[in-house]
Amino acid sequence: MLKYAEIRDIQARSGFFEHLAKGFTNVKNTTGQHPGGIMVCPRDMDVHHFTPIQHPANKKESGVLTTHFDYHSIEGRMTKLDILGHDDPTIIRMLEDLTGIDAKTIPFDDPKTLSLFSSTEGIGLTPEQLQGDQVASLAVPECGTKFVRGMLEDSRPQTFSDLVRISGFSHGTNVWLDNAQDLIKNGTCKLNEAISTRDDVMNFLIHRGMDRKHSFFVMENVRKGKGIEKRNKQGQATTEFEAEMRENNIPEWFIESCKKISYLFPRAHAVAYVMMAFRIAWFKVYHPLAFYAAYFSIRAKAFDLRIMTGDLKTQMTEFNRIKALDRAASPKDKDLMSALEVSMEMYQRGYRFINVDIQHSEARRFSIKDGALLPPFLAIDSLGETVADAIVAEREERPFTSLKDLQRRCKVSNTIIDLMKELKCCGELPEDEQMSLFGA
Repeated sequence: MLKYAEIRDIQARSGFFEHLAKGFTNVKNTTGQHPGGIMVCPRDMDVHHFTPIQHPANKKESGVLTTHFDYHSIEGRMTKLDILGHDDPTIIRMLEDLTGIDAKTIPFDDPKTLSLFSSTEGIGLTPEQLQGDQVASLAVPECGTKFVRGMLEDSRPQTFSDLVRISGFSHGTNVWLDNAQDLIKNGTCKLNEAISTRDDVMNFLIHRGMDRKHSFFVMENVRKGKGIEKRNKQGQATTEFEAEMRENNIPEWFIESCKKISYLFPRAHAVAYVMMAFRIAWFKVYHPLAFYAAYFSIRAKAFDLRIMTGDLKTQMTEFNRIKALDRAASPKDKDLMSALEVSMEMYQRGYRFINVDIQHSEARRFSIKDGALLPPFLAIDSLGETVADAIVAEREERPFTSLKDLQRRCKVSNTIIDLMKELKCCGELPEDEQMSLFGA
């Protein structure tokens, strides 16, 4: 407000500005935008019959239109499609390209792959070598975060269907913590009985003899976090589903669990996610270098060439430094810490990174060379995609004869050239052609 007045040379008392500022209280300064949420409007109708529309943050040049009303206020009248990007298919395609194996042929009952989710034996390491982790699902989609690894340690899944339940627990809200976790730990119910997805609620009730339609309505209420009963606008129950559940001998723990849930994941989604995660985990067991190449190419958000090409002690020192920062760690540090965790596991298994190679590195993806992982040019700090792509394209045209030749043909800055020299990424390239001439 003061900045606005200063630019326009408006003179007024501070009380006047404070009065104006109060008018902005609770007013949205921008409109959120779900990256893949597409609202579908019938062709024969005007979208304004349902909602006003606007540009995100009122930027007309963005070319994007958003609904003014939030999704929940119009969900009963318009269809919404979630068209989201997903890393897993990209990873699977890269793994297939690296190994020549069709991922669709991987069995979902492979014992060694299943063991990753309940122990560390599948990769031949001990919990002590993995920072105390008792499972080996690090870097596996759906199962690689600290939270989900903790769930795996608590539940020790033994089958594919158990993994589907874990996926449901992790994607739901108020489904695991202070709910299913306690029920399983206390022995109140087993892993395969606890509520993990929407379908579990309806199927459990139908199996116990409750009316099918009522079972469906209970599931719909629970999955949306509305409890068991349908309620009117005054919040009064308009059904007696809870009483019907007790008449059908539904256990109290199940009823109380339903009341705690805020959101439930659909089982079909959980199955699809776990199918992809299991296939990727299979490569971790049987084709580790391809697995780590795909992880660092697609999922890793940070990579420090100096540290990652160092020995295990160097990596552990940096890992512990960031860990000691705790909440003071920057987002970049946290990303590097996650990458280091995977890198240290890889080193413990007997694999390592070699340095970026001007003659063989790819532009954007890690590759396998001489039994080790070869980082791409993007792994060099401050070297962007355009320059990385240019280096590979020019190298394919004809070999570089000197650093000057590299700089001239690929528009590489002096700073990047100096950094590449410092990191020893340029092999035996001379400074310029004259030096190579004299060297000869």
